Amino acid sequence: MAKIEYRKEFFDREYSGWESYRRVWKYARKYRFRLLIGIVCGMLTAGTLVPFFQIVQPTLQHVESHDSAIDNTPPAIAKESTEKTSSLKEKPKNAFERQIEKNSKLPSWYPAVEKFAAKCGIRLQDEKGGMGGALALIVCVIVPLVAILRLGLIFLNHYCLSWSGAHAVADLRMEMLEHVQRQSLQFFGRVDVGQIMSRISNDPNQIQTIMTTILTEVALAPFEIFVAFGFIIWFAITNHMTSTLMLICIGFPLFALPIQSLGRRIKKWARKTLERNSLISAKIHEILTCIRVVKSCHTEEFENRRYASTNRYLLKSTMRGLRVGLMVGPTVETIGILLICAFVVWCFLMGVKISDVVPMLAPLLIIYKPVKQLSKLQVQVENSLAALNRIYSLLDLHMELPEKADAQGKPTFDDRIALSDVSFRYDTAEHDAVSHVTFEIPRGKMVAIVGGTGSGKTTVSGLIARFYDPRDGVVTMDGIDLRDLKVDDLRKLVGTVMQETLLFNDTIEENIRYGTPDATHEQVVAAAKLANAHDFIMSQPEGYDRIVGEKGFALSGGERQRIAIARAILKNPPILILDEATSALDTVTERLVQEALDNLMQNRTTFAIAHRLSTIRNADLILVMQEGRIVERGTHDELYAAGGVYRKLCDMQHQS
Repeated sequence: MAKIEYRKEFFDREYSGWESYRRVWKYARKYRFRLLIGIVCGMLTAGTLVPFFQIVQPTLQHVESHDSAIDNTPPAIAKESTEKTSSLKEKPKNAFERQIEKNSKLPSWYPAVEKFAAKCGIRLQDEKGGMGGALALIVCVIVPLVAILRLGLIFLNHYCLSWSGAHAVADLRMEMLEHVQRQSLQFFGRVDVGQIMSRISNDPNQIQTIMTTILTEVALAPFEIFVAFGFIIWFAITNHMTSTLMLICIGFPLFALPIQSLGRRIKKWARKTLERNSLISAKIHEILTCIRVVKSCHTEEFENRRYASTNRYLLKSTMRGLRVGLMVGPTVETIGILLICAFVVWCFLMGVKISDVVPMLAPLLIIYKPVKQLSKLQVQVENSLAALNRIYSLLDLHMELPEKADAQGKPTFDDRIALSDVSFRYDTAEHDAVSHVTFEIPRGKMVAIVGGTGSGKTTVSGLIARFYDPRDGVVTMDGIDLRDLKVDDLRKLVGTVMQETLLFNDTIEENIRYGTPDATHEQVVAAAKLANAHDFIMSQPEGYDRIVGEKGFALSGGERQRIAIARAILKNPPILILDEATSALDTVTERLVQEALDNLMQNRTTFAIAHRLSTIRNADLILVMQEGRIVERGTHDELYAAGGVYRKLCDMQHQS
């Protein structure tokens, strides 16, 4: 089996991280109020750590001082102290109590809490400086209150950012679909539709990842780190521990080393995973679109093997990216443990007390989680950059047919359509598909075009409908260049019925009404009757409410074509382009479809691509094309009598 490889689209390009994330703001700014709430709540969440940091040292100092005082008090003094407990309140403070006041570094908000507690009859410190009451207050009141506040802030942070992200993704998907639909048919001739589907449906999810996962952590983790380090610096300076602070400042950046080294590999495999995921979507789309061919050739097992090979190809890159991504967390965790152990050993060797170490160690332990989360963000960042490159490459492609800002409106068709020395070449072709073509279609007349495969017939019809713009020459309607007309007005004036009729997976009525949404049921029925479709529609129990299936597969070819003709009749355009729909039908169905086409063509200007020459005998003008050029023109009788290319085509069909 051939090697599977992702084929980059011709429009793919690279974008810098700054440009990629700057453009995300375009989709986020619409929801900036909720984003701001989410970010502010994330920042405030970090502030809830401060009360915990502030209370650690005073609590430990009081415990240490209290225990030391009890251990060093002689038994007689202890007994006397016990007997005279009631009188201690009235005596002046002893040296022990003054030392407690001197050494205690209670937070600024603590005196207010203690004063409020005293008013309520609660004493937070006993006569010997014990902190039992204070600890009870912290555990039973302050901690729960701060925890509830923190929970509320985290919820608002996640909800507001997730809400904004979900809406931004919906907006981006809508913009991508609108952008793709604006592209010319040349674009669709050069791309893999399955991979474009993957870009529209899957890749925008990374915007939500940016605004939920990444932005949530960016709004929370850095501020938690900032608050913790701010407390460490303040504590080190006020306690004359600058050497310890320098040690922390030197060791902490080591967290970033594994992130930097693994980041490049993560980005590489993130891009490969997205690209190969596109192959999966493309393969599924291809199999389901061509399911009739698969069934007729009995190649289900062959397609299963090909899909399994493609699936393994995706799995390979997914697992490699997963392995690299999973290494980030454990690596950072290991480095963190080693650094903390080294810090504790250093404190032990320097003879630093527990009450001096813990106030600096606690914030380090607290910020371990946000640091770890930020390290994991590298995976998300690289994944999002890979997806954003694919999204912006598509959005920055412009192959749509331009409409002038001062384009002219044209509600009616009055005189004629003319092609003057028109030439056109497809982007990927080496030769012109149409070369120096000139002819006119007067109002109310029928012009037919015949020729072999690849002669340029369909391209000419595309130029008349302005699916393409000519490279040279001009196509005019009533003397006005089609490029100067509003596209919406032009589309309303031109209707098409193609040989390959594609219907939407909806009811028959909605398929007939497609393009004319305001039509009533009675108008739909009238159009179906003119298209010889009403009888077969009503022969089914569901009638006009019958679902036609994917691309109309629940209907026969002749039924689909009559539905398409009914759609064109209901639209009622003055100009018709027919890619003859009777070439692959049985005799009875061909008669029904031809009658429907005759009804459709009445009083209309018609340009017909003819496959069965018998259907164009009455055309006002027949054009014969070879290799993109018109080689003969005239009526049926004139061309047949001339004995040229047209007569040979007619004789070949008669013989067959």
